[in-house]
Amino acid sequence: MKRNPQKKLAVINDLSGYGRCSLSVILPIVSAMKIQCCPVVTSILSNHTGYSHCFKEDFTKQMPEYISHWKQIGMEFDGILTGYLGSKEQIDIVIDFITSFAKDTLIVVDPVMGDHGKRYQSFTEEHCEKMKELVKKAHILTPNITEACILTNTPYKTNWSEKEIEEICKKLQTFGVKIIIITGVFVDGIFYNYIKDGEAPVTVIKEEKVGENRPGTGDIFTSIVMGSVMKHQTVISGVKKASHFVKQCIEQSERWKIPIEDGVCFEEFLYTL
Repeated sequence: MKRNPQKKLAVINDLSGYGRCSLSVILPIVSAMKIQCCPVVTSILSNHTGYSHCFKEDFTKQMPEYISHWKQIGMEFDGILTGYLGSKEQIDIVIDFITSFAKDTLIVVDPVMGDHGKRYQSFTEEHCEKMKELVKKAHILTPNITEACILTNTPYKTNWSEKEIEEICKKLQTFGVKIIIITGVFVDGIFYNYIKDGEAPVTVIKEEKVGENRPGTGDIFTSIVMGSVMKHQTVISGVKKASHFVKQCIEQSERWKIPIEDGVCFEEFLYTL
């Protein structure tokens, strides 16, 4: 239902009360970009799982009824963004959500499954296969290099040529996705992000690595790219903006000696968006 001219983005992800990741960072970033953020919560955590312990309440059973009320009131969205999905059942729910609500709607899928060459412990091969069904719904796909390898059955390694990345992107495009953004390729102190848009050659966006890897930076990156494209900016400009923003956040977090598990102090830079 078009209640006003402001753009609306449905975000399907978990909510961590502490640790600055997932919806805790996506919601304020999207809002700062003057887009209404409408969350579909997959689970609630007291803090993310990078800490020694946490409370977690899975919302898989509640999601269909929650979504049904949006259907009843006729909600419409300009964009749908999916993040971490903890089960095959949640992926099925999200596929149904996209089928129900996607009408000239930008779909961005962040296929969260692993990092540093390994699947996350909770992800089985069957779970990863199910993720491929969701990937087919995306207009833009934002895997890190580990997830890109999982999706294309490519052996993981640490050194990649641009030609090899291009081949992985082409394999990902066989799922029907037009735009691929592969993130997190790290070589000699530089982070590389690769953008493959249709038939065009891969575009490479470089950013100097600063500090340690921190939770939530992937969520920040993807939400800024999503917001940029929804505001009719190019994917390349969105990736540049997102990369620079994340770098600023990490630099300030290092200066303030914020514990790594606490994520980044992105609040200090929201005004730049």
